[in-house]
Amino acid sequence: ALGISKQLKSTYALLKNPRVFIRLLLAAALISVNWLVYIWGVNNGHVVETALGYYINPLIIIAFGVIMLREKMRKLQWTAVSFGALGVIVLTIDYGRLPWIALALALSWGSYGLVKKQLNLGALEGLAIETLLSLPFYGGYLIYIGLNGTGQLGSSLGLSLLLIGAGVVTAIPLLLFNGSTTRLPFTIIGLLQYITPTIQFSIGVWVRHEDMPTARWIGFMIIWAALVTLAIDLLKSGRTVNNSVAQG
Repeated sequence: ALGISKQLKSTYALLKNPRVFIRLLLAAALISVNWLVYIWGVNNGHVVETALGYYINPLIIIAFGVIMLREKMRKLQWTAVSFGALGVIVLTIDYGRLPWIALALALSWGSYGLVKKQLNLGALEGLAIETLLSLPFYGGYLIYIGLNGTGQLGSSLGLSLLLIGAGVVTAIPLLLFNGSTTRLPFTIIGLLQYITPTIQFSIGVWVRHEDMPTARWIGFMIIWAALVTLAIDLLKSGRTVNNSVAQG
């Protein structure tokens, strides 16, 4: 794909830049940690806690945007973030322990987004280099589990197609996220991240039938109030932009 888009030469030049190379290596490590924790959590009955992680994640991204990138937020955005923070606190207390899965997901993904924002690379080039840098580790692991008999890739056609398809459906949103980090304010990216955990929450409760005590429902309801506030803000800001364009 890179050759077709005539970006192979520029991609190779990026690898020769030590600063860019180190940051891309860091990005590859962060996204690998995020995937590993997420897969482990889902496979071990913690789908709702992974949703909590992605509810915390926008708060991390927004904090990075405001503190490190000096981005500004509107009043309703602050209100939405406050509701989100309160909901996360309630959920954390409900679990009765440090939600390490949620925290690991939030910190790794938020840090990954910050690194990508600072690099300001094209989505395709960045993802291609990250994949290239991660390939020796992923390949080595596949060889290892294949040799000791615990690998599943190639064990059956159906399962192999599912595993390959999982890679495709993972790459598409990652490409879109990488592209958005160079086109949108970091605060907006953070707020829109609430969509993913809502879907995960629904799967955890109604498909996987995970335990949802009353306090946990209250925590998620507070977060949903944050989503409503955010939606109102986005509608208002959209009308303001449209009016400005029309008047201009």
